[in-house]
Amino acid sequence: MKPKIFAVDIDGTITDNKGGRVDLDALAALRYLVKLGHKVIYVTGRSSIEAYVLSVFGGTTRISVGENGGIITSGPNEHKLIGNRQECLRAFEFLKSCIPGVVEKPVFPRLTEVVLERNFDIRKGKEFLSEKGFDVHLSDSMYAYHINSRGVNKASGFLEVMRMFSATKDDVIAIGDSETDIPLFGMAGVSVAMGNAPDEVKSKATLSVQAREGDGVIEALERIELKLSVK
Repeated sequence: MKPKIFAVDIDGTITDNKGGRVDLDALAALRYLVKLGHKVIYVTGRSSIEAYVLSVFGGTTRISVGENGGIITSGPNEHKLIGNRQECLRAFEFLKSCIPGVVEKPVFPRLTEVVLERNFDIRKGKEFLSEKGFDVHLSDSMYAYHINSRGVNKASGFLEVMRMFSATKDDVIAIGDSETDIPLFGMAGVSVAMGNAPDEVKSKATLSVQAREGDGVIEALERIELKLSVK
C-alpha cells in the first residue's frame, strides 16, 4: 500500500466515551502503521496538547489537530490557531441566558473553542444561536458539545496538515464516530465510521464497521487493507 495519512479521532474511536481510556490494542495497531511508513495524526475535539502528548507517548506522528480543527500543534511551542474563541465565549454567555443548566465542561484549557456539558437540547441551542446571528457552530462530539467559529471544523484544520505534506484526498484515510467527523470524511479518499457511530455519520462514510471504539479501529484497518489491495 502506498504510504497514507490516517486522520484518526480520539474519543469514541480509540477510547471509550465513558472513561476516556485508550484502547491499547488499537494504539499498537496505529503505531505499527507508522512503522510501515504511514502517518497517523489525531484529529480531535480535545485539546491539541492532549492529542500531541498522546502522539509522543503512543509513538505516532507528532502532529495533532485539536479543538475540532481550531488549532494545529506540531511541537511543544508550535501552535497554529484558526478559530476565534472570543466569539465562542459570547455565544456561550447567550446560551446560558436562555437555556437553564448550560455550563462549561471541565477540560484542558481551550484556545479557540468553548466546550459544554451534554445536558441540554442541542437542537434548541442551534436554533437560538442561528436566530441571533452568532457566527459560530454548535456540534456534538458525543464526548461534549462544542462551540467553534463558523467555518472551523476538522476538515478545515486537517487541510493545514495536508498542505504540510502536499497531500491529496486520495492520500487520506479518516476514522471517526461522531458528527464532528463528517467534514473530515469529506477530505478523505476512504472514511470509516465506528460501530458506535450514529446512522447519519455512517451514511457519510465510505464504509462502516460493526465493532465499537478500539475494536472498531482494528476492524477498520483490516477492512481498509483488503479494500485498497483490490485496486
